[in-house]
Amino acid sequence: MMAPSPEGEGDAPSKPEGEDDASWPALPRGPLSAHRARASFCSRELLLFWEGEDLIRLKKTIFSALENDPLFARSPTDELSLEKYRELNFLRCKRVLEYGFCSLDDLFEKPLRIPTAIQCLGMYDWSLANKWVLHMLVFGSTILSSGSERHLKYLEKIYNMEIFGCFALTELSHGSNTKAIRTTAHYDPATEEFILHCPDFEAAKFWVGNMGKTATHAVVFAQLHTPGGQCHGLHSFLVQIRDPKTLLPMPGVMVGDIGRKIGQNGLDNGFALFHKVRIPRQSLLNRTGDVAPDGTYVTPFKDGRQRFGASLGGLSWGRISIIGMSVANLKLAVCIALRFSATRRQFGPSEEEEVPVLEYPLQQWRLLPYLAAAYALDHFSRLLFLHMFELQQSLLGGDPSHTQAELGREIHALASAGKPLASWTAQQGIQECREACGGHGYLAMNRLGDLRNDNDPNCTYEGDNNVLLQQTSNYLLGFLERPTPDGARFKSPLRTVDFLEASPGILGRTFTGSRPSHWLEPSAALAAYQWLVSYLLQESQQKLSRERSLGSSDFEARNNSQVFYCRPLGLAFLELTVAQRFHEHAHSPSVPPSLRAVLGRLSALYALWSLSQHQALLYRGGYFSGEQAGKTLEDAILHLCAQLKDDAVALVDVMAPPDFVLGSPIGRADGELYKNLWNGVLQESKVLERASWWPEFTNKPQVDSLKAKL
Repeated sequence: MMAPSPEGEGDAPSKPEGEDDASWPALPRGPLSAHRARASFCSRELLLFWEGEDLIRLKKTIFSALENDPLFARSPTDELSLEKYRELNFLRCKRVLEYGFCSLDDLFEKPLRIPTAIQCLGMYDWSLANKWVLHMLVFGSTILSSGSERHLKYLEKIYNMEIFGCFALTELSHGSNTKAIRTTAHYDPATEEFILHCPDFEAAKFWVGNMGKTATHAVVFAQLHTPGGQCHGLHSFLVQIRDPKTLLPMPGVMVGDIGRKIGQNGLDNGFALFHKVRIPRQSLLNRTGDVAPDGTYVTPFKDGRQRFGASLGGLSWGRISIIGMSVANLKLAVCIALRFSATRRQFGPSEEEEVPVLEYPLQQWRLLPYLAAAYALDHFSRLLFLHMFELQQSLLGGDPSHTQAELGREIHALASAGKPLASWTAQQGIQECREACGGHGYLAMNRLGDLRNDNDPNCTYEGDNNVLLQQTSNYLLGFLERPTPDGARFKSPLRTVDFLEASPGILGRTFTGSRPSHWLEPSAALAAYQWLVSYLLQESQQKLSRERSLGSSDFEARNNSQVFYCRPLGLAFLELTVAQRFHEHAHSPSVPPSLRAVLGRLSALYALWSLSQHQALLYRGGYFSGEQAGKTLEDAILHLCAQLKDDAVALVDVMAPPDFVLGSPIGRADGELYKNLWNGVLQESKVLERASWWPEFTNKPQVDSLKAKL
């Protein structure tokens, strides 16, 4: 199966750099203008190629609405009480629905408008974006994908906010281990109702976004029991938890807010405890399993594991969305840091001349690989979203074929490693950007601290990153245990594993280059990555076999094989997949000739920089020998950074939102670094006022008066 092409990419005509249009206003002139003039390409042409006309118009519509509507006026959220911030965020969420940026039709006809809208709202405030996403997409899409015709009536109620939803899976004592969820739903055939119950407070639904103060309904996951004592495993139910007219809890439901978090405090995460709450039989979202009025359980799945996987399909949507959210955070951080670095002058060849810090190779090495990563991961996240959309469409159309099942497993593996790679790359990149901006990066108004805090939960929700990577390594190891009828052991619909069929030959290769230019050949990094994944797969299998031969159970063997084997296997496989997809896109015939060089450099830099973090394994396994292999790899990375240095500002212009949305004085598009920062400081609240507690200063301490006297 060939990868779908993200809509709009490569189909838009270029426009002259100086020409203004409605979709992209001209950038302001200022200190950054000289850097933009040095770019090797036209940033408008890249924007049109990367996004396409339709997505550019959508972004312009959303950004303009946010900037011109007084409800979205920027104000420091830390000056608001938690209650006021939650109220403001809810009002903004309602306003987003009133604007109707995305319709239900968009979900089917122009699917990439959905992640684009999420990123636009998130670039403004992730509390707002996630409140909207959890209600409209997570709650709504779960009902659509897990329910049946009897549940379609709720979609209109979701869209007009007649009800407000949340997704209640995790519990106080269970998160990643979803099979151990303890909330139960016992079916009573006498009344044709399920009795929803949490046996104790540890089974309370916990960390549920929107549940704290606003959700009226929840998709609740519980262990389904039928008469006779049989448990059929985890199923989802549509449950009313509050009265939509009063927001008071329904009988038997104890629901509340879990309190202030490290970030995203406009989003009300909450808990719910159910005490023998009766819900109609029709509340069961019954696509993967149903209960007849007499209590008979029926399911179209013969394998319980397949039914369980299908019932949690919404988690893959969530993980894919988190990849896009992480990419958006990385885009914002590198935009701020690179614009700052292009205008911040420190030191120079003489006392009279200071140079922009972006001219220093160290600053280039710190920031430009993250710029390349933002482009590479952005392209991957769109492809994965489209693959998941294609899968969802086929399943809703009633296609349970073997190929679709295989596609589902492959997407699950890619999403399970994609979320860790994207969220960790963003987290590390934001921190590097914060430090690269020096003390000014620590100032809250410049937003890098908020970005770091808002990105932080991406590393743990919808599955802890380290735990998720086990899903990917298990997927890869599973191919070794199931030969296929045609003799090809490694084969998948998206062809991400097909190269492993040639593993014996790949493992016999070594790197033979002796100059940095050898690494700049398009296939060099990908060939090294194929060897690395083949090596880690072989090492992981051998480690598992050794553990089992020593008497370890399968549970113990897998646990003992994670740290230096299966974990890096999952990450390296996903890094290769991202690098391969970006390489193919950067070198496709659809790329305009004027963009091929810069996209090729970005692709090469991402692949080589990611690969460089595995040098110990490349030497240990014998792919590298002698110091030249590592040295030439590092030299090639620095060479690419130097080549991309003059393109950096134009490259971030392509991904940057308007200044109002970016919300960072040191990252503004005009590059008036010190003027913008100084104005930002003076506009802060009470900066020139005397402290309200000033009399305390005149009341001097009696030094040593409280010192213990023996």
